[in-house]
Amino acid sequence: MAVGAYGTWTDASWDWTLGVNLMATIWGIEIFGPLIEQHGEGGHIVSTASIAGLISGASNAYNVSKYGVVALSEGLRLELAPRGIGVSVLCPGFIRTQIANSRRNLPKRFEGAVRALPTSGPIAEQINLIRQRVSQGIDPNYVGELVREGVENDWPYIFTDLEFEPIVDARFAAIKQGFDRIRGRTPKR
Repeated sequence: MAVGAYGTWTDASWDWTLGVNLMATIWGIEIFGPLIEQHGEGGHIVSTASIAGLISGASNAYNVSKYGVVALSEGLRLELAPRGIGVSVLCPGFIRTQIANSRRNLPKRFEGAVRALPTSGPIAEQINLIRQRVSQGIDPNYVGELVREGVENDWPYIFTDLEFEPIVDARFAAIKQGFDRIRGRTPKR
C-alpha cells in the first residue's frame, strides 16, 4: 500500500489504500451480505483488518483503513446477529504473504500519482524490516485454520499470535486512563 510520512501524503495514495483495504471490504459485504440473508440459513462474514486496525504504526493511511474495517465489523456484528449472521474481524500480525509487494497491483489510474518507494533512508529501512518480518511470518494455512475455528465458534476477533497483545493492552490502558482523568466530574449541560 501507499507509504508516506506526514507532509508527503497524496490524494492518490489515500485513495488507493482506502479503496483496497476499506472500500473493497464494504463493497464485498454489500454484495455478499444480502446473498447470505436470502438463503435464510444464516451465515458468517469475516473481514480482514490487521493488527494495525487496533494499534497504530508508521503507515497512517494503512492504519486508518484497517481501523475502519475493525469498526465496520464491530458495528455489523451487532446489526446482523438478530438476522443469524455472525461477523468476525481477522487481525493478523506478520503473515507470510505478498503484502510487501502490493505495488505489483497498483492500478494504471494511480501510476505516476503514487510516489515510488524510497530506496534509502529511514522509510526504506522500515520497509525492509517489514519485508523481512513478513518473509519469516506465520504460515497462511495456519491462519486459515484459525479463521475456520473463529467462524465455527463465532469469535468477534480472530488473532494469529500474541506478539502485539502488550501493545493492544497499553492502548486500552491509555484509553481507560483518559476516562480516569475525568472520573468524578459532572459535565456541564
